[in-house]
Amino acid sequence: MSAQSHQSTPPPAGTGVPEGAPAERDQNVITAGEADVVRARIDVPGTATDSAVAGSDSRPAPVPAGSGETTAEAAASSGREPGQANHDEEPHAAFRRFMATGWAPIDDAVPSRDDCAPYTAKRRALLGSRFPADALVVPSGGLRVRANDTDFPFRPGSDFFWLTGCHEPDAVLVLLPNAAGEHDATLYVAGRSDRSSSAFYTDRRYGELWVGPRPGVRETAAALEIECRPLTDLPGALARLAPGNTRMLRGIDPLVDRSVLRWSDDRSGDDRDAVLAQALSELRLVKDDFEIARLDEAVAATARGFTECVGEIGRAMELPNGERWLEGTFWRRARVDGNDVGYGSIVACGHHATTLHWVRDDGPVRAGELALLDMGVEGRSLYTADVTRTLPITGRFTDLQRQVYDVVLRAQQAGIDAVRPGASFLDPHRAAMQVIATALADWGLLPDGAQASLSEDPRAPGAGIHRRYTLHATSHMLGLDVHDCAQARDETYREAALEPGMVLTVEPGLYFQPDDLTVPPELRGIGVRIEDDILVTGDGRRNMSAGLPRTSEDVENWMGRHLPN
Repeated sequence: MSAQSHQSTPPPAGTGVPEGAPAERDQNVITAGEADVVRARIDVPGTATDSAVAGSDSRPAPVPAGSGETTAEAAASSGREPGQANHDEEPHAAFRRFMATGWAPIDDAVPSRDDCAPYTAKRRALLGSRFPADALVVPSGGLRVRANDTDFPFRPGSDFFWLTGCHEPDAVLVLLPNAAGEHDATLYVAGRSDRSSSAFYTDRRYGELWVGPRPGVRETAAALEIECRPLTDLPGALARLAPGNTRMLRGIDPLVDRSVLRWSDDRSGDDRDAVLAQALSELRLVKDDFEIARLDEAVAATARGFTECVGEIGRAMELPNGERWLEGTFWRRARVDGNDVGYGSIVACGHHATTLHWVRDDGPVRAGELALLDMGVEGRSLYTADVTRTLPITGRFTDLQRQVYDVVLRAQQAGIDAVRPGASFLDPHRAAMQVIATALADWGLLPDGAQASLSEDPRAPGAGIHRRYTLHATSHMLGLDVHDCAQARDETYREAALEPGMVLTVEPGLYFQPDDLTVPPELRGIGVRIEDDILVTGDGRRNMSAGLPRTSEDVENWMGRHLPN
């Protein structure tokens, strides 16, 4: 080994570090070689204080960024209780005494078992079998500030929800290995901010008079069939974990991140926490029966939303930003039938359809143009659909629009036909691009021909030229996230074979930019994408979104039935 291999990387100029001194290492990382100087058990001073909230609810309230204060300290310095805003009236003693009495008994009934409970138990066991000797920590995440003292609607992290079915913020799942070679699961959740403490009326972020009742420890345990403990017990539980035998899903909850030291293996160089994230994504690649049923529900709601958008096209055409009207129409359906939209809806009319992710949705809806609608309902179970249809705004395609549309439809059908067990994940993309490139070559847009453009050798002349007009990949996995299983390794996802239970999109498109001088003027500003959600079955595939029309003729007939007179 050379002497240079022992030298530290020189520090950047101006850092004040003496030349030749060891470079500063990430203080959150502890290597196995330093184990003899690290305590086997972590002490997390101040964690309980940081998460303290008045009453039985122990969740953190927002603190101004960079203040350096804990929640309790910030509240004390302001003279207000945690969860109160600076415009709230001070609750005086007489008012407090009055608010403490005169209420009916607290309803202590527990809910029935959630249908997801047997499935989440199996998923936890499956994850535990990947890491039989390790403790596993998976947080749900917390409320995120939208502006000042208003929060975004909360949605739990997808991995956490897949393992628990719990919708609550600030919850943390801890899996501890036991003597039987399995894992004991404990879910740490906040107590209710009910009439048992003043938080029910003083805490505008969690109190029941402010935001309504929510399940506490008993209710969550009964519904999800998992051992639950109060969130106030979490700091002690995390402090007892040995860092060398703990893996945590990081980047979800900063408070929990700081409570569990990161550990890396000197010998393998593996990031133990990153391996956990990979494993969760890879386990979620194949959906169980419960998940497939939830996706079917989301797709059905999405189809209803598309139909309602067609019925509102006339009203949208009257507005200068009619795209917003259609976006709002679909959002209403998503909120009625599900939790929300699964991603920012793309309502792209006219040349906006050539922008792949046009989510501003602030343009007009004009007669004679196309409307590209890429939208999906996220169900109450948090599984999302992802469907795209490109529609003629007046209900009839022009000859040129139909020509482009039918090419994309043939490409999509070729991609769908390529979905089967054992096929490569990339096969639908290759099949769709063969159709796209052939059409572009026939139109004179690929000077070296279709096959040259489709060459996978990046050094080949003309390789990849067709991508100027299509750009994106044809498929991605679908589930709790619209781009599901994003941490999975290539060898288990992009380069792997399809298996029954996988759900993927097939969504080729053609996009001719309005300023693209390589295409004839009549094509400029036309964008077409068609997308469906495809389930891999034991003997082939099922188009989960087949209820929405796809052929140009069927689209016109469908619109004719639903467009306003």
